[in-house]
Order: sequence, then C-alpha cells, then structure tokens
Amino acid sequence: MKLFKTKSGVVILNKGTYYLLQGNWDRIINRNQLYQHLLEEIKSLPAQDDLSSLIEHEILPPIGNQEVWAAGVTYYRSREARMEESKTSGGANFYDDVYEAERPELFFKAIAQRVVGHGDVVNIRRDSTWNVPEPELTLFINSQGRIEGYTCGNDMSSRSIEGENPLYLPQAKSYDRSAALGPCLHLTRRPISPDTTISMKIIRKGEVLYTDSVEISKMKRTHTELADFLYRECDFPFGCFLMTGTCLVPPNDFTLQVDDTIHIEIHRIGILINKVGVKQ
Repeated sequence: MKLFKTKSGVVILNKGTYYLLQGNWDRIINRNQLYQHLLEEIKSLPAQDDLSSLIEHEILPPIGNQEVWAAGVTYYRSREARMEESKTSGGANFYDDVYEAERPELFFKAIAQRVVGHGDVVNIRRDSTWNVPEPELTLFINSQGRIEGYTCGNDMSSRSIEGENPLYLPQAKSYDRSAALGPCLHLTRRPISPDTTISMKIIRKGEVLYTDSVEISKMKRTHTELADFLYRECDFPFGCFLMTGTCLVPPNDFTLQVDDTIHIEIHRIGILINKVGVKQ
C-alpha cells in the first residue's frame, strides 16, 4: 500500500486501486498498525479513477509536523568514506569507533520546512566544495516508537565541511532543502524485506555520471535498534522520520553541480527524483 500526500488529499494506492482520503496527514499516519487500519478504512471509500495525474501535478513531500533524523556509519562503505574525508583533520578514528560501538550515530537532520519532495529542488551549500547525495531507506516511526512505513530519503551532505572537523556535522547536514523524502509512504504487512535494493543515478546534461545499487541487508544495524535508540530520551508527538544511512558513495573526485539530477529508487517503494540548486 502506498500513501501519497497531495494538495487535494491523501491518495491511497492499494493493489492497483486508488482511493482519496480527506483529513489531517499527521492524524492519518500516526497510528499503531497503520497498514491494517487503512485496509479497513478503504472498505468504506469509493474506488477512484486513475489518480496518477493528480499525484504527478499535486504531490507533496510525505511529511507533516514530523522531524527528520538520520543515522550515520551504518554501512561499512560509509565508514570508509567518512574515514577518508576526515583523515587530514585527525577525526578518522571517530567513524571507525562508532561503526563498532553499541551506540549508533544519530543526528537531527531537518524540520519539515527544510524538506522537499519528489520533483522538487535540493540544495548544495555555497560554502562547500564537495557535495554529494546520500540515498537512504527512511523509516516512519509513530509516536509510540513503532515502525509503520517506509519512504525514499536523500540526506544531502557537504563532505568538505564534515571532513574539515567532525564537530561541523550539523552544518554539513542541516540547511535549507538539505533533505528530500518521497514519493510516497509505503506500508507493508510485515517489515520490509532485507533483499530490498536501493539504487542511485546522478545525471548531468543527459550523461549518467554515477550509478550503483545495494541491498539493505548490508546494513550493520537493525531498523528496530536505530528506532529504539532514537526514542530512548525523545518524544515525538506526531511521529518521526529516520534515515537509516547509506552505502552508495560517489568517487572522491565527484561533487554535485547545479542542475544535476538525482534519481533514488528503492524497490517496491518508488523513485525519488530531485534537481540540484543553491539557495538564492
């Protein structure tokens, strides 16, 4: 089941049939057993004609009053990349330590106003010389700490700033249009399969500069482990989105440029496409 947040309401797509649900997004998604709840709710909703055109023209990021958090160094390749970018600052060992530690790296990424959706523009920082996208399976966790859904996430990152000093992580990660979510909130009866594949493609002037994919089974930590650590001392009255880390890292000589296009696809969830810009 997929939920699309649009200007006209919440579009539900279930087994090829569309339904249009009116109501507050936060109230709709912040429930226990959301998948089962909506299965029951659509029984009383009339089936709609194909709403793909409405989704295409009115789609919004699938977020309301939720915060976005992120986990770092959850894949071995991410550990290597962070160690490479920080070796001149003396911070490389921090990333090796956190990869092996019991406690994961969790950091605040964005409030909803800094998040963009499918088809919108993500920004690179003007004061950074090395900018990359980070494609990440993103969990929706309700206010009770239960993982209820999944979406595609792009954790935009300024590697030159983070590499200069690990204490600069908030500036490298959190700024206007630094996060993208979408195209939908994907709901499943059971937890998402470990063989789910994340793919990323970066296009510049019609040329594919980078493409790669990975299964989420390569992740060192479990989704419930990350959610449990996040909710230990934080309450999220509307729920929370948690990006779970990346394993797809472009070569060190690559940096994003304005007008590049980023395609992030997660099998069974969908494709999140964003153009690259800078703050005006």
